[in-house]
Amino acid sequence: MQRRIKAAVVQTRSTEDVEANLARAAELVRAARQDGAEFIALPENVAFLRVTSTGHHGEPLDGRVATFFADLARELACHILVGSLQESIDGDARVYNTSLLVGPQGETVATYRKIHLFDIDIPGEVSFLESARVAPGHDPVVADGCGARFGLTVCYDLRFPELYRALLDRGAEVLLVPAAFTLQTGKDHWELLLRARAVENQCWLLAPGQWGHHGGPRHSWGHSMIIDPWGHVVARCSDGEGFASAWLDPAKLADVRRNLPCAQHRRM
Repeated sequence: MQRRIKAAVVQTRSTEDVEANLARAAELVRAARQDGAEFIALPENVAFLRVTSTGHHGEPLDGRVATFFADLARELACHILVGSLQESIDGDARVYNTSLLVGPQGETVATYRKIHLFDIDIPGEVSFLESARVAPGHDPVVADGCGARFGLTVCYDLRFPELYRALLDRGAEVLLVPAAFTLQTGKDHWELLLRARAVENQCWLLAPGQWGHHGGPRHSWGHSMIIDPWGHVVARCSDGEGFASAWLDPAKLADVRRNLPCAQHRRM
């Protein structure tokens, strides 16, 4: 990291109403930017969160959602992480769950397609089969912005530490974890896993999440947060929509990595 970065994580309660979702996300991004954030991270499924529909909701990477956030980033002169959108696939009824990092000129800085898909069935609690509609990505992605190197992941990726180690090996300094973590798993595992990923990789970590009841059976845990490389939660959203912000300090990153150089002690 070359300098301090004022970053914000935005917490939304998205539904199947794309226009309403975009309007609310823009309102919160503007508020975070007015607060001084130059890097603003949005949750997974920020523009469309499936509740009951079964249709195809994918779009190309120059479609409505991506263009909307590119225009917003250009207008506000900031970096925006579009936590994820549904990217259409030619010749495939499925979509990619794709995270976009957009730069202050409206340019696409990085594209990451979620690798690990959430297939789970807990009787009486939660049943979700992401792989029925989503195709997995394959490649770890890192990208430069604001003088730092970011490692991109999405939600369920959080349970697979080998992906984060691959990002560290590619120079990641800030880990991005946009999510729509379920209420049932989030209350026990969300913060625990986020702090573990920050500590073991000695990285800053931004985790913007969906929150609340989206309709039908969908409930998300929320509790979006920013975590430092020592594992301390330095900013956190309460219940409800909103944002939390903090300074990402390169001195903190350097101190942690210098004083406990565990990356140099790896033997596996």
